[in-house]
Amino acid sequence: MLRLIRNGLNKMPGQFRSFIWDPKLIISQIIALQCLFYATYIVFIYLLDIAGRFDASLDQIFTQIDLDLFEDSGRVNVIGFFLNSLTSAAGLWFIVKRTKLCLDFAFTVHFVHFCCCWIYSGHIPQTLSWWIINVIGLALMTVCGEFLCMRSEMKAIPLMGPKTDL
Repeated sequence: MLRLIRNGLNKMPGQFRSFIWDPKLIISQIIALQCLFYATYIVFIYLLDIAGRFDASLDQIFTQIDLDLFEDSGRVNVIGFFLNSLTSAAGLWFIVKRTKLCLDFAFTVHFVHFCCCWIYSGHIPQTLSWWIINVIGLALMTVCGEFLCMRSEMKAIPLMGPKTDL
């Protein structure tokens, strides 16, 4: 019993997928997801700008003005943002691989995006459309990421095979 207390509850025998606090892993996952978020967002915006013959700029990513649904360029940016949410969900599945952590990482990515928008534009985004689009993007990224992670976690564990020792 003393050995269990000394080792902590994280290393109890028979515990499935014990959680070990690893800040380096968490920070590296956040950085990887943030880089993936912006890299795919830039690629989607660039490709959609070429297709729609719009001028590409950083304002499309970091300002609220370019998410206007009443203009063609704004609709293209919204489509790019939602496509980016889908690819970021695949990033959650590839990088995080845990259903329970999808909301945490998706929120962190969108919070960092909010801070970058605030720093770039010099003020907190004030349009309702910016907030709605970001909340929908967050929900889309979270739900799709959880779906992909859950499918991986629910795969059958093979019990019979050449390496099974029962």
